[in-house]
Order: sequence, then C-alpha cells, then structure tokens
Amino acid sequence: MYVVKFEDLNKSDIGIAGGKGANLGELTQAGIPVPPGFVVTAQAYEKFMDEAGINDQVMGILEKIDINDTKALQAAAEEIKKIIIEAPIPEDLVIFIREYYNELCQRVGEDDTDVAIRSSATAEDLPEASFAGQQDTFLHVSGDDEVIEYIRKCWASLFEARAIFYREENNFEHSKVYIAVVVQKMAIADKAGVMFTVNPSTGEEIALIEGSWGLGEAVVSGDVTPDNYQVDKKDNEIINVTISDKKVMYTNDESGTSIKVDVPEDLRKERVLSDEELIELTEMGKRVQAHYGEPMDTEWAFERDNLFLLQARPITTLGDVAEEGGDSSSDLGEVLVRGLGASPGMASGKVKIVFDIDELDKIQDGDIMVTTMTTPDMVPAMRRASGIVTDEGGVTCHASIISRELGIPCVVGTGDATSTLKENSGVTLDGKKGLVFDGITETKAEETVAVANVEAAPIITVTEVKANVSMPEAAEKAAATGADGVGLLRTEHLMLTSGIHPGKFIADGREDELIDTIAENVMIVADAFYPRPVWYRTLDAPTDEFITLEGGENEPREHNPMLGWRGIRRELDQPEILKCEFKAIKKLHEKGYTNIGIMIPLSQSPEELKKAKALCSEVGFEPHKDVEFGMMVEIPAAAIMIDEYIKVGIDFVSLGTNDLTQYTLAVDRNNEFVAKHYSEEHPAVMKLIERTIRKCAEAGVKCSICGQAGSVPHIVEKLVEFGITSVSSNTDAIADVRKTVARAEQKIILDAARKRLE
Repeated sequence: MYVVKFEDLNKSDIGIAGGKGANLGELTQAGIPVPPGFVVTAQAYEKFMDEAGINDQVMGILEKIDINDTKALQAAAEEIKKIIIEAPIPEDLVIFIREYYNELCQRVGEDDTDVAIRSSATAEDLPEASFAGQQDTFLHVSGDDEVIEYIRKCWASLFEARAIFYREENNFEHSKVYIAVVVQKMAIADKAGVMFTVNPSTGEEIALIEGSWGLGEAVVSGDVTPDNYQVDKKDNEIINVTISDKKVMYTNDESGTSIKVDVPEDLRKERVLSDEELIELTEMGKRVQAHYGEPMDTEWAFERDNLFLLQARPITTLGDVAEEGGDSSSDLGEVLVRGLGASPGMASGKVKIVFDIDELDKIQDGDIMVTTMTTPDMVPAMRRASGIVTDEGGVTCHASIISRELGIPCVVGTGDATSTLKENSGVTLDGKKGLVFDGITETKAEETVAVANVEAAPIITVTEVKANVSMPEAAEKAAATGADGVGLLRTEHLMLTSGIHPGKFIADGREDELIDTIAENVMIVADAFYPRPVWYRTLDAPTDEFITLEGGENEPREHNPMLGWRGIRRELDQPEILKCEFKAIKKLHEKGYTNIGIMIPLSQSPEELKKAKALCSEVGFEPHKDVEFGMMVEIPAAAIMIDEYIKVGIDFVSLGTNDLTQYTLAVDRNNEFVAKHYSEEHPAVMKLIERTIRKCAEAGVKCSICGQAGSVPHIVEKLVEFGITSVSSNTDAIADVRKTVARAEQKIILDAARKRLE
C-alpha cells in the first residue's frame, strides 16, 4: 500500500500516513471540507530506503552525532539529506505516484494542478508531540516530475538537524520514525490562519483564531503578527478582536510559485475576518472537536468565500493553568516592550539577540532569547533559554507552540523587541500578560510556585478520576495531573509504532522479544502512576490497522473491520499473542508493579471471559488471586448480560461508550451521512450504561467509564448518581471532570439532606 487517497484513510492510520495524512483522511471521511489529495505512505519511504540500500549508511551517521554540537549536527544532517536526494526511486513507485497525481488533476479538472507537498512523519501530530515545523512543506508544485522531485525532498527533510535533535531529546528511535508525504490540491487562499478550538494556554472553551491575508504560511511561520480573535463557543459571542499591522503575506507570482510580498498599504491594518466568517469558523471548530472528542489545533483557509480545513491535530500543550489573582507583575518596574502572552510563566535572564542561525551558540542556559521569529532550527537553543521574546508572530505561531510544549514563558508580536532590548541586559518577562520588564527579578519564580501550589490544592472526590493513556511517553504528564490511576491503557499504539505484527514475533521465534516490548512500555506507565491502579486493555486492533505492519500481509480484508475480527474474539483465535500479553503483565507483577490490572475488550459472551481467564492461568498467573481481572463493556450484549459476567467473576468493568453508542444505534460516527444521529445520550445508550453501573454496584464490582461521555459534565453527574466508582478521561479534561464529579457528589449529599428535612 504505497499510495492512498484521503478517502481511504482515517485517524487510526498513523502507521501508514503519518499524523497529518491520517487526520486529513479522518476529516475527509467526516465530511469536513478538505482540499482533495493522496498520501505517499510510510511504506513507500521504507521501500525507497531499502531498495536504495542507504539505511545502514544513514543510521551509521546518526550514531556518531553529538546533538548538542550545533555545527556538527548541521553537517551530519546535510550529509544524510544529500545521500537521500541522490538515491534512485524504485520505478514501480514512480509509476504509482504519477497515476495518482494525474487522477487528482482529472478530478479537479485542471492540467498539472498545483499541489502542496507536505511531510507527515509517523510520530507526528500525536497527542504528546507536536513536531511543529520539523519537516518541510513545498507549495505550488505542479507536474508529475516536480511532484516526484519534491516528495524526495520531503523524505530528506526527515533528517533536518532540528528533526534529529527533537527525536533524540524525546527518545524517538530514528529507525522507527518513518515519513509519509501528503500531496494535496492547493487552496489559493485569500485569507488563512490557525484556530485552536480551546484557549491553548488556559483550556477555556473559547475558539482562539488568528488570521492574515494570503496563504497561512505567514501565520504558522510567524512572519506576520496576525489578527487575533476570540469567540465564546457557548453562544458564538465574539469577545475579543485585535487588529494587527500585517506587513507581509504569501501569495503566488506569475508562474504560480509561492512568494512573500508586502501587504498593500490599505490592507495592512484592515480587519481580516468578518463576524460571519468568525462564526462559520467557530462552528467548524466545534464540529471538529466533537468528532475527535478532544480540543484541536487546526489550519484553515478561505478561497473565494469558501472555507477549507487544511489540517487538524490534538492540542499538545494543554495543562492545569492556575488562575492568577490581581496584577502579579505590576510591581516589577518599567515595561520595556509589550506583546502577546503566548506561553504563561515568569522568566528572568540576560538578553541574547539572535538574527541568524549561526548566532545560536551564544544562547546559554537561563538566557532570554530575543529574535524576529523563531524557526524550527532554533529549537535546540530554545531549550537552553529561560524565556522567548519575538518581534512578529501570534499565539499560534512556531515560537508560541514550541514554547508551550517546552514550558518556557514566551511573549510574541512585540514589534520591536530586537531593536529596543539591549544585548546582555537583564530583563524579566511575563508570558501570560505579554510584558517584558527592565531588570532581573530573583524571587519571582519562587513566588509563582507558591501561588500555584496554593491554587492547585486537590479536590477530594469519592468517585475516582482517572486518565486514558495511549502511549508510554504520555504517562508522566498524565500522572502529573493528580489522576487517581489509568482507567484505560491502550495496547494498539504500542504495536503500531513497533512496526511489527505481533504474530510475526511469534512466527519468527521471537516471543520473548514481544513480551519484553510489551513489558518495557507498560512499565513506564505503571511506574509513573505507582501505586495508583493501571488497567491494561489487551490488544484490540482491527485488521485494517494490523495489515500495515511488517508481517501483516496475510491479514484478511474486511468490509467493516469495526464489526470484524478484533478484540477478545480475535485473541481467542490467536491465543499465543494473548498469552504473551499475560506473561508481560506477570513479569511486571513479579518486579513489584502490582498496580496493573488486565481488561479484555469487546466481549459478547461470558464464555469468552472464562476462556481468557483460563489462558491467564495457563501462564501461571491466576486471575483475581494474582491480578485484578476485568472487562470492557462496549456492546449491548455485554451490558444486557452483565449479571452473567459477574457470576463468572470480574473485579472491574469499564464502559467504552464510543463503541457502545455506535453498536446500539447502528451509527458509524465517521460516516457523514449518519453522524448526526450519533449521541451517547440516546435513551437506549443511557439505559445500558445505567444498568451496567447499578448491577456492578450491587455486586461490589468496580465500574468505570473511559469513553467520551466521561468528559461531558451533565453526563458525569448522571454517572455519579448511578453509582459509578471512577471516571476516566483524556489528560487535558481531568481537572474539569474532577470539578464536575465533586459538584455531582455535593448535589447528591445536599438532595439527601433536604429530603431528611422535609
């Protein structure tokens, strides 16, 4: 599967299409207006590297790199890119790409239509890693020869110095990060920009929109300080409009090439988006967030009054942000420059002004980096800085995104910081208010921590609030929220990122390697949360996900994988894989990680539960005695027969309401024709949920919920009333869910007290 249309991809296809490609497919299938295109898959890149015979050469260079030696890192990156650019592309791959490009041209009715060639690394745009700007994008590419040339350049950009540095710092193995390439019809934008579906610094349910004239590259890169708009999503009230002086824009020259030009004088301070356009954007943002079930970072464009979405990915920088009382920085002295608060926090240090990448070595630990705008190549130096200040950019530009991800205070869009601030002078910046003060304030950091500790005092609830975790690298952040454990630890991403079908490990006699792979990754999560409980869900990957893995060539092609060979039904057909999972958890228990429970997915019969428990016993790991053993309730059969499951014996259940809703209502929420009928609040779904919770409560079985319904406040209130023992949500929603649970518990107590008084 070397080339795939957007229509045939969804968000689970990261292993094929990378984060960007998978999300464009997901949006297309959801009926969101997306310019059409296709993805040259990660498997195509792998084929190219293998058949060109350059893998070992590239990895050999990477093994010798000192990523903190900026010049050596740049030299190694250039050497690797040269190797890739000069290597031959397999002829059959060239033919595939030409065919798909020509078909796209026919579809849009243009000869040699202009396309954007965009990188999509297989670890890109994941919930815990933004990879912002690390690989290259090429605009206005036309003709099949040019398309092939720039696809090769995208492949080479996987080894830009900034990308190598990021992977090393975040422990992504170079050999396991592949790159797919998106080829997408260009949107010839009159105006474009970025929209966060919540405030990325505070998590407030406010659409934060930034826009400028021409293509969106000016906003994303930070070349321009865009207009900034805030819209209250509850009632679409426009609560803030900030018009900027937009000096430059990206547009097309006569040959169709994207170029940076000055904005016409009469448009520089003209408002970009009308009220009607803001509301249209906000409505689309709400639709996208509802579809994904989490806050999203999107890129948009208006082309002749038609709105298109060009990208969507989960926001990677949300966290608990304490509300500050009063003007905490009002006593810091003279304000030297003002801008936009892009990443909250206080920082003090010496000013180091950077105009060129060759000057990055001057940034030492604790300095304040001041520049016109950061670029992806500056990330290594940004990590050393205690704060960032830029002349240009808005709160959605590169400097803002990376600063929030790194936890570094940042002020952008000051207009003149590089000319106003003096080299080596001491300053203090407030990344929330967007102010830079004269002088270094030594005690501010301590004061800020003290305030945060007071304001972040925990809310105590009887109903536990847990986290859903998909990747080991997300565990530390999830644990830091104070979550009471992990209500759902998914296995699928672990397998997909390994790139190898679990059956292939066993077929090749590498069972111990599979057990170790599972154990090592699960241990990261168990360790981060210990002694809080972690419920490990055994493998539940549909066949359309397994088919992309090495060794997945024999996977069946199912018309509807969601209703197909997955969950416990598949694992009982392939018991050796399930036994490896049990052995991995047993191994961790023997190391002292007794906080891990086992949860089987998609069961339709108590007989399946019995067989799974028997397999667990076979490996010398006794359910209930040695390990807590539970199940997901994701289909109506399980909810209706919950009494029978309880008789067989379960320690806990978790309601997977996303699947339960789809199976109950016969609605595929990714199908644009019926998605409007998807509702977790449908009376039938709520009756199944209530039945499960109440039956478990009567039997003393712990009952949780890990679907999207667990993040909806008024549904959570009902769940608490029914008697649920825990609610498991996405990391960014934990604080809000805990507040909702606390209110619900207080309401129950108050109602009971009132009844006694009547």
